[in-house]
Amino acid sequence: MQPRAGALPHSGGRVNLESILLMTFFASSAILQLSSSRRRRFSHLEEAKTNVVVQVPPSDLFDNLSNLLDTTEGADVSFNVKHDVFSAHKIILAMRSAVFRSEFYGPMRDKKRRSITVEDMQPAAFRGLLHFIYKDSLPPMDELNDEEYEEMLRHLLVAADRYAMERMKLMCESKLCEVLCAETVATTLALADQHHCSQLKDACIEFMNSSNIICDVVASKGYEQPKRECPTIIADIWEKTAKSRKL
Repeated sequence: MQPRAGALPHSGGRVNLESILLMTFFASSAILQLSSSRRRRFSHLEEAKTNVVVQVPPSDLFDNLSNLLDTTEGADVSFNVKHDVFSAHKIILAMRSAVFRSEFYGPMRDKKRRSITVEDMQPAAFRGLLHFIYKDSLPPMDELNDEEYEEMLRHLLVAADRYAMERMKLMCESKLCEVLCAETVATTLALADQHHCSQLKDACIEFMNSSNIICDVVASKGYEQPKRECPTIIADIWEKTAKSRKL
């Protein structure tokens, strides 16, 4: 039996989300072209006089995407992160991340693969990554204390870098710059160097110099990691410290 006109495309009894998104894109493009054509056609007419005001509701696209994450309706891939499982939609992940796009639609993709194990990542960080992909904002962290908040930002930055989410990465950088302290700035500096966060790295070094807390930083536990694993960072610190004191 032929599908009726206007019916949603299905695959195995499930809504084919990718086809729906593509149909929506092309339909939107056609509407925009038609609207532009009509404006040109009636540009010579005087503006219509009417008291009727058509109330147009705000866009609900953001809410729709958020609901897809919350309800997992139409999900076609799952991620195993330690003992947690997260469901998602390949087409949305690919739209937001070049890494996911290559994994799901690249030449080496496995079309039948529906379950992926994510190594070396905390479930909370992966949940935060999905939150940003679907909702374009960092996850709520109001319930975390200062130490937990800073640690979560570090995990989110690593996740953003791993999946090429540049805007998310920069947002994490920005927030980490706001919570620098003597006890953890060395740890943050090592993270910034490892993940090529130049602005965060500069902020850490500037914080050490401007606050005259270099002795406290050297005495902190966080200083041991960059001292042992990233000697170039230590060289940068002392070089910039020396330059700042000459000015």
